[in-house]
Amino acid sequence: MVDDLVAIVIIALFYTEHLGPLTLAAALVPLALFTVLVQRRVRSWWLLLPLAMTTWALVHASGVHATVAGVLLAFAVPVLRSEQAGGPQAGPGLAEHFEHRFRPLSAGVAVPVFAFLSAGVSIGGLDGLAGVFGDPVVLGVAVDLVAGKPIGIMGATWLMSRFTHADLDEDLAWIDMLGLSILAGIGFTVSLLIGELAFGAGQDAHVKVAVLAGSLTAALLATVILRLRDRTYRRIHEKETADLDRDGIPDVYETGDPETPDR
Repeated sequence: MVDDLVAIVIIALFYTEHLGPLTLAAALVPLALFTVLVQRRVRSWWLLLPLAMTTWALVHASGVHATVAGVLLAFAVPVLRSEQAGGPQAGPGLAEHFEHRFRPLSAGVAVPVFAFLSAGVSIGGLDGLAGVFGDPVVLGVAVDLVAGKPIGIMGATWLMSRFTHADLDEDLAWIDMLGLSILAGIGFTVSLLIGELAFGAGQDAHVKVAVLAGSLTAALLATVILRLRDRTYRRIHEKETADLDRDGIPDVYETGDPETPDR
C-alpha cells in the first residue's frame, strides 16, 4: 500500500500539467463534509456517495490526477472503533466495514473495467515479442517489479528491525518476508497508470507488456517460496481460528455493525 501511495503522490506532484487553485480549493468543501459525516460514523450511501463523486470531479477538473481524491477520501474514514462503542477491542472500525461492504463493487466492476480499458496489448507475433523485450524500458520496468520491490521491502524491513524496537512476529521468518516482498512485485493498476503517464503513448504498449511480464514472474516466484511454508501458515491459521472461537467475537458483517445504526 505504501508504494502505491508514494506513486500517487508522485503523480500529483510531477504529472499535473495545469493547476486550477480555485477548483482545487472548492474540492475541499465536499471533502470536509464527507470527513465530518464519516467521523460521526454516518454510513448512508446517499449522503456519502454524492460528496465523494463531487470531490473526485472537482479534483479532476483542477488538473490534479483524480486518484488523489480517492486517497484523501479514504484517509478521512476512521480505522478504529470509537471509545463510545468499546474501542478497537470491540471489533473493526468503519474503514474495514466499508472495505467489506464495497469490495464486490471494487473487485467486480471497477478493477475489471480498468483492466479492460488499460491492458490491451498488441505484440505482433514472436518477432514483435522479441523486439519488445529488447527495449530497455521494458527490461527496466520488469526487473524493477521482480527485483526492485523485494530489495526495497526487505531492506526497509531489515533496517526497521535493526535500528528500532520493531521485530517480526514470532510465527514468521525472513523467508516469509522474502516471499511477501516478491509477491508485492505484482503491479497492475498503479503500475499501468504511472507507466502511461511517465512514458506516454509512444511506449505505452511496451510498458504494458513489461508490467504484465514482471507481475507474472513475481507471482510465480512468490508462489514457489510461499508454498514451501504452507504447513507453517496452516498452523498459524488454525491457532488464530481457535483463538477467535474461544473469544466469541461476533461476525459484524453478518449481524450488522454494532457501533452505530445506519444514518
